[in-house]
Amino acid sequence: MKLRTSLAAFSLAALAGLAFGQAKEIRIAHVYDKTGPLEAYAKQTHAGLMMGLEYATGGKMEVLGRKLVVIEKDSQTKPDVGKAQLAAAYGDDKVDLAIGPTSSGVALAMLPVAEESKKILLVEPAVADQITGENWNRYIFRTGRSSSQDAIANAVAIGKKDTVIATLAQDYAFGRDGVKAFKDALAGTGAQIVHEEYAPQQTTDFTAPAERIFNALKDKKGRKVIFVIWAGQTPVGKLADLKPERFGIEIATGGNILPALAAYKAVPGMEGATYYYYEHPKNKVNDWLVAEHQKRFKSPPDFFTAGGMAAGIAVVEALKKAGSTDTEKLIGAMEGLAFDTPKGRMTFRKEDHQAMQSMYHFKIKVDPNVAWAVPQLVREIKPEEMKVPVRVKK
Repeated sequence: MKLRTSLAAFSLAALAGLAFGQAKEIRIAHVYDKTGPLEAYAKQTHAGLMMGLEYATGGKMEVLGRKLVVIEKDSQTKPDVGKAQLAAAYGDDKVDLAIGPTSSGVALAMLPVAEESKKILLVEPAVADQITGENWNRYIFRTGRSSSQDAIANAVAIGKKDTVIATLAQDYAFGRDGVKAFKDALAGTGAQIVHEEYAPQQTTDFTAPAERIFNALKDKKGRKVIFVIWAGQTPVGKLADLKPERFGIEIATGGNILPALAAYKAVPGMEGATYYYYEHPKNKVNDWLVAEHQKRFKSPPDFFTAGGMAAGIAVVEALKKAGSTDTEKLIGAMEGLAFDTPKGRMTFRKEDHQAMQSMYHFKIKVDPNVAWAVPQLVREIKPEEMKVPVRVKK
């Protein structure tokens, strides 16, 4: 009997010690599309997130005297899986907050889980406006740029008088939100969208969509542009192969990851706007990221690495300001929070928790000594220049 009592006491003590140890940790879930078509983006985001946590904690990986523990969850780029993984993270893993995912479709499925669990979900890098728009709830923050920020920046770059535009986008939330936002952003610029083309995410042959676009544009007067909104392997090179210039048609698109920028070599002089290119921002955070990434990975940081780092920094700064992992205190700390990132200063807007941030107008230069096309900076488009609409339901 004494032995059984002693074992029970030991077990209780061990469990109490485990609970105490977990209470000393700050547990963060990264629920992201680790496998699937957006795997390359997701890998960059995770690397950037870990570097952001490291940078913001001075290498200690501790905040408020507590160790940061990051738990990885793979949403497999499937909305139902992402939803289940987030629920498990909040419930079984007892995380204090979560970050992710990559896909807008997965993010939209995850939003209600954050609300039901009354825990913060920091969205990075999913883009659809609905995330901080009609599907938003108060537990959602986003460091990633929105479709509207993309659209407004690209409207600055190509929205000129007497320009007619046809869009080519993926047939899901990211593509349709992107076109809607771009159409809104073009209002008053003198440019107009005359045709919208949507294709399945897995499309590899663009002959038929391109034919419909060419027919819609070829007889129009003025400057004629195909604007591409595409996540994953960009169709820009394949469109260029179909020679739209024979109809006086140009191709335009936003920024992308370095491997995808190789396809932009087919369109020298093309203008657009991007979220990040490692040579654009001039600040100490980006200097650290570029130097450390080059040292560790033998390559410059990419599009989504910077976003992941911004998310990591935002989490640390929010925890410091809140002085707690309590959700309500974190929300109070994060609303209006300004923090330094590789892109410069970001600020969470109180109305919808969208991070207001710079974008970059570029023009493509082809350098035979660089594996990808270089998006040369035309100018930084500052947050205050972009009148990003608040789309949340009142």
